Formats: sequence, structure tokens, C-alpha cells
Amino acid sequence: MNTAVARWCVLIPCLNEEAAIQSVVESVLALGAPVIVIDDGSNDRTPDIVAALPVTLLRQNERHGKGEALRRGFREALRQGYDAVLTMDGDGQHLASDIPRIVAAATQYPEHIVIGARLLDREQQPKARRRANAVADWGISWACAQPIADTQSGQRWYPRAALDLADLPAENFVFEAAILIAASREKKLGVVSVPIASRYHGEFRLSHFNPVGDVTRITLYTIGRVFHYGDVMASHRRSLAAPIVVGRP
Repeated sequence: MNTAVARWCVLIPCLNEEAAIQSVVESVLALGAPVIVIDDGSNDRTPDIVAALPVTLLRQNERHGKGEALRRGFREALRQGYDAVLTMDGDGQHLASDIPRIVAAATQYPEHIVIGARLLDREQQPKARRRANAVADWGISWACAQPIADTQSGQRWYPRAALDLADLPAENFVFEAAILIAASREKKLGVVSVPIASRYHGEFRLSHFNPVGDVTRITLYTIGRVFHYGDVMASHRRSLAAPIVVGRP
């Protein structure tokens, strides 16, 4: 898939995804995009399946969490000379067919993070997860001082300025919130959302995301960032604007 944007690759962190990882990776390869897979200590056939595919595979002998997997993937992408990465999960909830619209949005908005926002078929999303995501969107948008649709989606375009934040001191699912906040505040990046479908039914394994524990950790981190950057009420007012949503199918 030829684009006018910077050299980029697809980054897939995974943990015990033997049921879906081959189809996920092959669907991305069919687009002609290079792929880096970071296996976070799987104890099933995931690394063996990926090793047989024409991709870069980085293996972690022990589980270190999604944050460290992404961090290692960012560093590898930079080492290989990429200027941007598009992340997606390995369980099949993100589709390669959404990538062209995300890349098109990145072309239109070059100094932005682009999020594949689960704004379509939202009835598929469990109610508890929907409520947790709504709380996270409100808090993280406040910390970013700009409105963001679906702060919890793992399908994202990160430009080079965001990749340079790989060493942020945040782990697990907090890392993705930390990247959004630091990119907004310190790199002055905008955030654009591209609508994708919510996909929770079918053969997906149970999510590694804990709606209580992970949201609590994200919330505490976010509150700290709100006060760290100051201008608390002004930031809140800016976060209440309408998010930028483009590339509707």
C-alpha cells in the first residue's frame, strides 16, 4: 500500500494469541505493510506461529505488560529507520481493513496521533467496559487539554514525535494513556479519531484489560498529570470541545 506519509510499519504486541495471530498478521502483510510483533512471554503457540511468518519477532521470556511491549516495539521501529508506527492488538478485534483510513488520516493530519475509535456498532461493547471507557475518555482528554474519542483503543498511528516518548515511566495499559498525555502536552501533537467497529463477540479470548484495576491505575495517573501541568480549569474547558473525527466509512 503506497502512501505519501513517512516510512512506517505495523506494530503488534501480543500475549497468548494463538487462535488469531496468524490471520491478523497475514491480513496486514496482504496490504504490503512491514510488521513487528512483540510477544510478551506467551506460553502457548503464539511465538512459533509468528516465527514462521515474514515479520520481525521480538520475544520477551517473561511477561512485562503491554507498556513494555510497546516501548520495545517503538525502539525497534526507530532502529529499523521507521518514522511512524501503527499499532493494533493481536486478538482479532482490530482489522487490517481499517488501516488505509487511518493512514489517510495521518496523511491529512501529519502532526497528530490517529486513533481507530470504536464508534461504530457500540452495542457490541459490554456495558461495564463502555462505562469504564467513558470515564477514561473524560479524564484523559482533560489531562491532554484536548478532546479525544476512545482513549482506550489500541489501534493507533504514532508519528515520530510520539515514538520519542518511549522512555516514559509508565507501565501496562497506563503507558498508552501516558503517551497521549505527554504527546499532547510536551510535543504539542493533536489527536484525530477514525471510526471503527466495536468487536467483542466471536472467538476472541478474554481481554487482558481489567475494567476495575486498570481503570483505577489509569485514573490515578491521569489525575496526577492534570495537576502536574497546571491550568486545571482551562485544560478542562479545552477538553470539552468536539473531538476531530474523520474518515467515516
